[in-house]
Amino acid sequence: MPELRKDPIIGRWVIISTERGRRPSEFLPDEIRTRGGFCPLCEGNEDKTPPEVFAVRENGCPPNSTGWTLRVVPNKFPALRVEGDLNREGEGLYDKMNGVGAHEVVIETPKHDETLSTLPTDKVIMVLKAYRERISDLTRDPRIRYILVFKNHGAAAGASLEHSHSQIIALPIVPKRVSEEIDGAKAYYEYKERCVFCDIIRQEMGHKARIITENGGAIALAPFASRFPFETWILPKDHSAYFHHTQPAQFRDVASLLSDALRRIESTLPRAPYNFMLHTAPPNETDEPFYHWHIEIIPILTKVAGFEWGTGFYINPTPPEEAAKYLRKARFQENRG
Repeated sequence: MPELRKDPIIGRWVIISTERGRRPSEFLPDEIRTRGGFCPLCEGNEDKTPPEVFAVRENGCPPNSTGWTLRVVPNKFPALRVEGDLNREGEGLYDKMNGVGAHEVVIETPKHDETLSTLPTDKVIMVLKAYRERISDLTRDPRIRYILVFKNHGAAAGASLEHSHSQIIALPIVPKRVSEEIDGAKAYYEYKERCVFCDIIRQEMGHKARIITENGGAIALAPFASRFPFETWILPKDHSAYFHHTQPAQFRDVASLLSDALRRIESTLPRAPYNFMLHTAPPNETDEPFYHWHIEIIPILTKVAGFEWGTGFYINPTPPEEAAKYLRKARFQENRG
């Protein structure tokens, strides 16, 4: 059983995932890992994954068989497990609990050579709807306090499989990073009685220098205090704290912009690995007028080194205004759908 342990100094929780345990010899550099070969996520290999918990399928296709467009399956090597009780306990000054939660894999396409950036907009909408369905289902578990959707694209970004997929992890605690963002948004709201994210959207639309692209319902921008080169945020223009409360009709603008932003990044930074994270308010709370869900895309172009780890400061060699300018100029083929 995985275990959650709390740092007694700053209150940060970590997952000790014993089932993912590695010997020293298994921590190998990316360039000497075995890549390619058999892929358990490709269509036809459904028996090589745990049984699906959600899928989009052709009419009449039974679960866990071919004929699917998208599948969601439990992670075969989960960081957290659904089974069991939290069993919170102390060990002297230390606090810990069982690693109860959920860890799922969203297989975004049955085709090995497709990526989220090459999928037509309708297929990206399907991916966002799958996120919404799984978040809505996982929030029914009273043990769950936060749900993170994220994608690792490329080995340097943490992807262990090349087939396009994203992941969902449901946690029994609200992570410290999330709490800090929510507390900052709440403090801004209490002072100005406005959502800070809505104010960012309004200011950036007026200023223009950091806008990458926009449409009727969403905006993509390089944040003013970008931590990393070409960091990109996608925000819906309509205020909403909870991703899973978003209406399906609103997904088209966000999906279109997500595809657009990823294609711009890939055109400007060929083959660059990246992470993206979906930031949403913790579930099962009252409506949060101060928070605004959004997606953050972070290309992996620099390494977090001693200064960053030691101080929490980031050194970004590319001003966001310059990054936005490059991304606005990107040339790529549109994906229709």
